[in-house]
Amino acid sequence: MSKHAILSPSAASRWLTCTPSARLEQEFPNTSSSYADEGTLAHAVGECILRQLAGMITSAEAETIMAVHMNNQYYNKELHDYAEGYAYFVWNQCKPGKTHLFIETRLDMTEWIEDGFGTGDALIIGEKVMIFDDYKHGKGVPVYAPENKQLMIYALGAYEMFKEIYEIDRIQMNIYQPRIDNISSWEISVAELLEWAEKDLKPKAALAYAGEGEFAPGKACTFCRAKATCRALHDYNMELAALDFKNPDLLTDEEVALVLERSDSFTKWIDSVEGYALATAVSGEKQWPGMKVVEVRSNRKYNSEVIVATKLETAGYTDIYKPKALLPLGEMEKKLTKPVFAEIVEPLLIKPPGAPTLVKESDKRQPYSVAAGEFKIIADEDI
Repeated sequence: MSKHAILSPSAASRWLTCTPSARLEQEFPNTSSSYADEGTLAHAVGECILRQLAGMITSAEAETIMAVHMNNQYYNKELHDYAEGYAYFVWNQCKPGKTHLFIETRLDMTEWIEDGFGTGDALIIGEKVMIFDDYKHGKGVPVYAPENKQLMIYALGAYEMFKEIYEIDRIQMNIYQPRIDNISSWEISVAELLEWAEKDLKPKAALAYAGEGEFAPGKACTFCRAKATCRALHDYNMELAALDFKNPDLLTDEEVALVLERSDSFTKWIDSVEGYALATAVSGEKQWPGMKVVEVRSNRKYNSEVIVATKLETAGYTDIYKPKALLPLGEMEKKLTKPVFAEIVEPLLIKPPGAPTLVKESDKRQPYSVAAGEFKIIADEDI
């Protein structure tokens, strides 16, 4: 599967629920994140350890591979331990002489999905059962195996690849998510999986690939790249806003329940709209009517604590530390008196630019200047 596949198995729960969303998302960049990069490294470390356990590579080869991974900025002992736990989780399901292990296997799902390809983390085949193990390094959202569409699609590809070689009647799917102590399992017969593929997956995948079908806003929208400007999601969330204008003046229990049910998705949607508007305004791509970009107020901070401490100690001031830290600026000014603070410390202070934020044009602050400083907007899908 290409890096930016239209029908990604990892997003299957979304495009199977809201088929037009797959094509709509193509209008927005598919960017990576630090969370995704960390997860990729964890998979690579787990793969190396598992291949060594299975005798697919020697200890010397494993050390060479691991040396490269250890130079990665996201590598640490905690990540290594989690990845090693995944490797042993898979290896402990293998039965030498009775099962066959396949690691990071390229799978073809084009029988049901146009341009459908993917990579299976670990497959174990033996005794008419195929085990599919999937490593989830993230901890933001628990992922469960029962009726997990991503795993079901991968299982289809694995079955298609090995059905002529091995007799497979049942498929067991396991999710290993160690950072939140989540191990989830589910089993389905091959007959049931194939029936789902023909009756549900194949027709919906065809609609999604063509960008057709009905929009279905809801929980599936959480990671959709188009959610900030999606008309269907806007209308869905505006149902909550409409409650403000209903009669009688008090909400009914049913209306309160609706607000509670949708509050999380509603606030995330508002955040995504604000993030989109801010990013496009700062870049100069768009100018929103009645809005401007300004700096959020920032606080002063020491440019270099070492230089400040050295100068104060030279001037005879020694009681300037909290444990392992200089006193906060306010306390430091009180201790030194304003004249001394102004003479020694003030010249060594910096005031970084505040983060940009959208406000009404009537706001008295000066418009934000991109040249004033750099900032970073973090994508919310890194959940």
